Amino acid sequence: MKLGKKIISVLAVAAMMTTLAACGNGDGGSNGGSSASNTGSSTSSGGDNKVYRVGICQLLEHEALDSATKGFQDALTEKLGEGNVEFDLQNAQGESANCSTICNGFVTNNVDLIMANATGALQAAVSATNSIPVLGTSITDYATALNLSDWEGHTGTNVSGTSDLAPIDQQEDMILEIMPDIKTVGIAYCSSEPNSSYQAGLMKKALEEDNIECKEYTAADSNEIQSVITTACDECDALYIPTDNTMASSVETIKNVVVPAGVPLFAGEAGLCAAGIATLSISYYDIGKLTGEMAYEILVNGKDAGTMDIQTAPNVTKLYNKEICETLNITIPEGYEELTAE
Repeated sequence: MKLGKKIISVLAVAAMMTTLAACGNGDGGSNGGSSASNTGSSTSSGGDNKVYRVGICQLLEHEALDSATKGFQDALTEKLGEGNVEFDLQNAQGESANCSTICNGFVTNNVDLIMANATGALQAAVSATNSIPVLGTSITDYATALNLSDWEGHTGTNVSGTSDLAPIDQQEDMILEIMPDIKTVGIAYCSSEPNSSYQAGLMKKALEEDNIECKEYTAADSNEIQSVITTACDECDALYIPTDNTMASSVETIKNVVVPAGVPLFAGEAGLCAAGIATLSISYYDIGKLTGEMAYEILVNGKDAGTMDIQTAPNVTKLYNKEICETLNITIPEGYEELTAE
């Protein structure tokens, strides 16, 4: 009898240990393959405060895009609280194929939301998922980027976000204000960026309505920028470059052409104005922060991204590059602020 009781006791203990082990491994392996920044459970130890996992795909390293990402992270961390959000920030180094790999990885790891910084990143995120909420930032025109017709300000899908487009009519006013006698403007951009083509079309229309001749110059990639800008400088009184990631990544190359040629460049954003004389600027940090606030509404309050209107920067600022203006002997009217390095 004593032996029988001992056997029963041993079996009972073994069964209990098996049950406890099974409970302890209930979520094991569900996040396999995620990056180191996504380690940890999806809920806090208390069980009440969810730890949200957010994947960030940034197209390339650039001052404007970096600022937008920082604004997004700062806003969402402030809203959720330290420790309640984990960011998996990955940079595609300007390669569309890398964007696709990154976004597919986010889907595999079942992140709660994807933030796509720049058009190539947004397009990759949309291709990767139609269920995980996607917020874009540093996107000029969502209808163009996503090939949407009957645009009404929101996508109707799992996508929303913020736009970095400064008003084109005000940008054209800036050109005419500084160079009232201008005859020919060259518009240069990367042909593989649809948002740049969209801006170029708007600027061309605005200038032609004021009887200013326009010529378009496109580069397929960064390798063609120097020759394209050189040709544009030979044929035009001034240049305009819209917000364009490829052009922005080669700003020093552009500066080394336009300044020696003595041709004023008007830039679509502050980063490009390192090679230009003036820009109508938005704050990329601010639109990133606005995107973070939208993410909070989706994650915590259950907002549907598809019904959220695309947001724009609340303010624009006239900036001028003092160094280049002095080099080219250009006088800037009142109302402009001096461009400063971040």
